[in-house]
Amino acid sequence: MGVQREPGQKGVNWSNIAVGGIMNMFEVTTLGQPLEVLKTQMAANRSQTMLQALKSVWARGGAVGFYQGLIPWAWIEASTKGAVLVFTASEVESATLAAGINPGLAGLLGGMTGGIAQAYATMGFTTCMKTAEITRAKTAATGIKPPSTWAVFGDIYRREGLAGVNKGVNAVAVRQCTNWGSRMGFARLAEDMIRKVKGKSENESLGAVDKIVASSIGGALATWNQPIEVIRVEMQSMAKGAAADANRPAKLTIANTLKYIYQQNGLKGLYRGVTPRIGLGIWQTVCMVSFADYVKVWVKS
Repeated sequence: MGVQREPGQKGVNWSNIAVGGIMNMFEVTTLGQPLEVLKTQMAANRSQTMLQALKSVWARGGAVGFYQGLIPWAWIEASTKGAVLVFTASEVESATLAAGINPGLAGLLGGMTGGIAQAYATMGFTTCMKTAEITRAKTAATGIKPPSTWAVFGDIYRREGLAGVNKGVNAVAVRQCTNWGSRMGFARLAEDMIRKVKGKSENESLGAVDKIVASSIGGALATWNQPIEVIRVEMQSMAKGAAADANRPAKLTIANTLKYIYQQNGLKGLYRGVTPRIGLGIWQTVCMVSFADYVKVWVKS
C-alpha cells in the first residue's frame, strides 16, 4: 500500500510493519475513533437519525464519549492491524506490479489480501471488544451500571471462549477484504487517471494534493459495502439479545443477520451510518495510502 518498488526489485520491506502501526495509531487517535463511534452508534441503533446519534454519544461523556473504546481496544487494533495491512498489501502490490499488472488492479489485490490478513490476525478479537465497549453503554438506560470493559471481556470469554471474543470475525474479514481492496484499488486508479490528465508518466510522483484527492475518492467509493458493516455491528453488538427481540436469531450468521436487519429496517437499515463512514473511509485512506507513502519514502531514505 504505498510507494511502489521498481519491477524486479528484490527484498522485503520490513520497515512497513512499523510504518503501518504508526500511521494507523495516528489515524484512529485523531478523527478515526470519533467517526467510528458515530458510525457504530447509528448501525446498532438503526432508528436514530444522525442528530440523535450525536446526542446519544455526547450524553455518554461529552467529547470523551466520541473516544469510547479508544483505550485499549482501538489502540491495540490500530497498532496491530495497521502493521499487518501495510506490510501485506505493500508486498502483494509490489509483486503484482513487477508482474506487469496495472496499478489499479495491483492496488485492489494488495488491499484485499491485506484486509483479509488483518481481519484474521488481529481484528476479529479487537473489533468485537471495541464494538461491545461502544454498544454496552445502552444498558445504562435501564438503571443498571454498565460493566467495565475488562468485565465484558471476561464474561464473554467464560461463556463462549475464543469463539465469543472473535464473534463476527468472518463478517470482519469480508468487510476488510472489500474495504481495503476498494480503497486501494480506487485510490490507485484515481492516481493513474490524474497522471494521465496531467501528462505524467507512470513512474512520476504525484503532488500531495493530488494524492489526497485520489485517496479521498478511494475512501468514499469504498463505502458501497456498508451493509456488511451494519451486519458486523449487529453480530457483535452487546445492546440487544434474543430475549429482548424474539425475531432476532439466537445464533447469528452473516446470512441470517442480513435477513433479520432487512425484515426489521428494510434496505435503508442496511445503510445506516454510511455518512460518517464516508468521512471515516476518506480519512483512513488518506492516512494509510497517501500519508503512508510519504512516510515510507522518509524511512527508506
